[in-house]
Amino acid sequence: MQLGVFAKTFERDTLEGNLDAVRAAGFVCTQYNMSCAGQATIPERISNGLCRKIRMAHAERDLKMAAISGTFNIIDPDRQRLESNMSSLETLAGVCAELNVGVITLCSGTRDPENMWRRHPDNDTAEAWRDVVVAMRRIVRIAEQARVTVGIEPEVNNVVDSAAKARRMLDELGSANVKIVMDGANVFHAGQLENQREVLDETFEHVGQDIVLAHAKDVSHDGDAGHEAAGTGKLDYPYYLGLLRQYGFDGPLITHGCTEEQVPQCVSFLRERLASS
Repeated sequence: MQLGVFAKTFERDTLEGNLDAVRAAGFVCTQYNMSCAGQATIPERISNGLCRKIRMAHAERDLKMAAISGTFNIIDPDRQRLESNMSSLETLAGVCAELNVGVITLCSGTRDPENMWRRHPDNDTAEAWRDVVVAMRRIVRIAEQARVTVGIEPEVNNVVDSAAKARRMLDELGSANVKIVMDGANVFHAGQLENQREVLDETFEHVGQDIVLAHAKDVSHDGDAGHEAAGTGKLDYPYYLGLLRQYGFDGPLITHGCTEEQVPQCVSFLRERLASS
């Protein structure tokens, strides 16, 4: 696996300074965010010149852009904001070839009107599921036209809050342009962390063959997504990494949830675990 990082972990005044910090920390790939180039995460407009600058800055540092963040609430109750974000996603997808990146990361959304990472009771309704599928069909068309893959992350606070729902979504969409972003710290509902190996087994049984990108962070308690740096919480990392290998994943492992100060410890932890898994 190739060790990478959320580029926005490193706050710098320039995109070159940002990527210098990424490389100096020992990473070989990024999950990039256009905010690192002074833009919104999904900008309304992106110039070809900026794309070339970002692409060349990666190449000059021998960094691969493994994915780019395109995250927004795809079932946002604010319809005007939703349509604006859908348009911006199409813009982002349209420049992926120029950026030399083939994966856009997304979330499956929530009914919460203010925070796309906060659970809402209406997430479990048939109407929410219908809206996710409708939104994803639009996104599939965008992805197919741009020849990119979109990665959806099962996350306890979103509508696709389990591997079973992720499998259902993949099957309903039936598109090779939709894959899974796997984060072992995001799949534990209340009461499940003490049986984490069984939960992880079930997760990989459902979607282990469809992983396009893996995340590396940690979790301190169940019923919420993990927010801790890898190695500082309760996730059984040898088991998690072993499952990734068992299911044939040998792609980018992207760390996040850590501060810049935690990066050296996080890199050391992950290298040790990867060497022994």
